[in-house]
Amino acid sequence: MSPEQLELIKKFKVPFAEVLGIEYIDVTRDRIRAKLVVRPNMCNGKSVVHGGALMAFADTLGAAGTVINLPEGHATATIESKTNFIAAAPVGAVLIGEATPVHRGRRTQVWQTRITLEADGALVGQVTQTQIVLEPRGGSKPANA
Repeated sequence: MSPEQLELIKKFKVPFAEVLGIEYIDVTRDRIRAKLVVRPNMCNGKSVVHGGALMAFADTLGAAGTVINLPEGHATATIESKTNFIAAAPVGAVLIGEATPVHRGRRTQVWQTRITLEADGALVGQVTQTQIVLEPRGGSKPANA
C-alpha cells in the first residue's frame, strides 16, 4: 500500500464501518483487502453473522476501492448491490473481504467482493456493487459515501 493510498483510506471515514470494526489489510488501486471479526452483536438469532453485516462489510470495501480510483474532488455512492449468501460464519470467526474492480468508468465503477473465512478460506458470500462517480459541486467539499 502506497503512502498516498493509506492516507486516502485513513480519510475515508465511514462511522458505521468503524462500528463494525473493519480493519484494512492491503489497499491498492486494483484490490482492497480487509478483515472483520464476527461479534455477537453482529449476528442473527442463530448466532451467525447477519446478512446485513456482510453486505455492509462488502459495501464499504467496494466504496473504498472506488474512492482511491476517483479523480481529485470526486465522491461516490452505491447505486446497486447484489449479494449471494453462501455459508454461515459463527461468532468469533474472522472474515476476509477482498474487493476487486470489474469496471472503472468515468460515471460508474463496479466492484466485486468475496468474503471468506480466514481459518479455511471457505466462501461465505459474494457481493457485486455499482458505485456512481459524483463530480465536485461548486463551493462545497464532497462527502464520500
